[in-house]
Amino acid sequence: MILAVIGALVSQLPAAGQNMEEMWGESTVKLRAENAERGQLFEEGNYAMFIHWGLYSQLANQVDGKTYYGIGEWIMHPQMADIPPAEYKKLAGTFNPQKFDAGAIARLAKEAGMKYIIITSKHHDGFAMYDSKACGFNITAATPWAKDPMHELADACRAEGLGFGFYYSHNQDWTFPGGDGGPQVDEDGNPATFDDYFMKKCLPQVEEITSNYGPIELVWFDTPGKMPKKYVEQLVDVVRKNQPNALISGRAGHNLGDYETLGDMEVPHKNVPGMWESVDTTNDSWAYAWYDEYWKTPKEILRRLIGCVGRGGTYMLNIGPRGDGSVPERAARTLRESGAWIHRYPQVVYGTDASPWGHALPWGDVTVKENRLFLSVFEWPASGKLYLPGLKTDIQSAKLLSGKDAQSVSYETSMGWTVFDVPRAAPDKLVSVLEIELAGAPEAETTFGIDPDIGTEIIAEFAEVEGAELSQKRWMEKFGEWKSAYHVHNWTPGGKAVFEVDVLEPGDYCAHLTYAGKGRLVWGVGIEGGEHIQNEQNSSHNYQEFPIGWINFPEPGTYKVFVSCLEGDGEPSSLKSIRLTPVW
Repeated sequence: MILAVIGALVSQLPAAGQNMEEMWGESTVKLRAENAERGQLFEEGNYAMFIHWGLYSQLANQVDGKTYYGIGEWIMHPQMADIPPAEYKKLAGTFNPQKFDAGAIARLAKEAGMKYIIITSKHHDGFAMYDSKACGFNITAATPWAKDPMHELADACRAEGLGFGFYYSHNQDWTFPGGDGGPQVDEDGNPATFDDYFMKKCLPQVEEITSNYGPIELVWFDTPGKMPKKYVEQLVDVVRKNQPNALISGRAGHNLGDYETLGDMEVPHKNVPGMWESVDTTNDSWAYAWYDEYWKTPKEILRRLIGCVGRGGTYMLNIGPRGDGSVPERAARTLRESGAWIHRYPQVVYGTDASPWGHALPWGDVTVKENRLFLSVFEWPASGKLYLPGLKTDIQSAKLLSGKDAQSVSYETSMGWTVFDVPRAAPDKLVSVLEIELAGAPEAETTFGIDPDIGTEIIAEFAEVEGAELSQKRWMEKFGEWKSAYHVHNWTPGGKAVFEVDVLEPGDYCAHLTYAGKGRLVWGVGIEGGEHIQNEQNSSHNYQEFPIGWINFPEPGTYKVFVSCLEGDGEPSSLKSIRLTPVW
């Protein structure tokens, strides 16, 4: 029922009749930038700060005493507080962010290990957070503060050696006549077209943000929706003319951006080719929401950052300052703590390439720099054995890092696995790092190894499917808080999801399935040519993990493990992952 309600909500979101995912536009994948200047911070820095800040920040998701749960920059939208444009514009008269400190924000980004900052110059609400001559609905003309924070932030970024760029909502504008989702008539009651909005406001404002703030690294357009290509081409021409070294986000539309932007809050599980970024939030909101105290821990930030870098991309993590301009203290603290780790191990994050395994490993992830592997271990093995499956390239040396210090680590190889002898206690409280120097370019088998200590979870995205469907789905937990998963569903009799695994230590392993569905379901788990087990468990509308039972791998080697939905309503039964753990 809840998923159905969420699905209905998503389908009604934008005024243009598209769902929010469609408004993100066509993704763009291009080759990595060859110019050493254009896109250098994006390519080599791999980590950036996003800032969502505007009039909506002072509402903080509360209107007339009622709290609206979800992304605050959409607060005036009909699916949130449904604030009429004229009423919303009055907020500018009370916007007075006396605690905004551009220098402090730039220092925070630097301490966090970020290499550039992208900030909202104009979001869908149409309010310009800079001194715009093209439209009076802006921070210098319409607020008592009457300052241009973008000049201050651009200067502060340069003082700290950081790059700087702008977010600009080029299609949606909910307060300017003719903008997507905006009034259909002008102040005189005359019909307004999208061309009116584009020529009078959008194009001149993009000219302003690319002309008045010195060199910028990136222009981050958003939600092109059904915006005609001719308009996007004009915007791209302006950026190229005024900022020839700036990148343009994939959400410009019509494949005119320089790189791919994944869906909001999405960290991929497989390596992604080309040049791309993931955009994410420090909590569950982009703009400041008074109630949202669910902050990502330093360890979770590092897990998602290294997950993006390990898949070959860039991670841009958002903060939402309060209406008074201050940054929530817990967001700042978690960024500084994760940043301190990055400053200890910069070689793990900056200028590195994707993992040759193509996916994360049970204990963490891998990044690559030339002939060196950096093993970032999030789940430290208490046994003192760290298992690395499938490495094909010979090892020349292995070291356990501790800041600038390094300790040699012994290892042995067996059946295609490398087993490192490590201390039983993790040397770093957040993430411990092993540096492996290889005899040549790294190569690895992408088959999932079943870790003899902690087991291995494999998501459905990596399955071969017969008699069922494998697809990606997205949903919102709260308005605009996106989740996604690959799942196997629409099961038919005889349908199965097949996972290839490599086993080093034979024996009994417990099979756990994470799934959603309706009513009681009978699931089967089997090994091709080997044992088959099945069990009945309940199900829920949301994903939960259930144990199915023990299954035996009689000897080391590669196996195909299959999962089937045997009884119950197979159509909505949604398999997200299988986890195999050793039985002690």
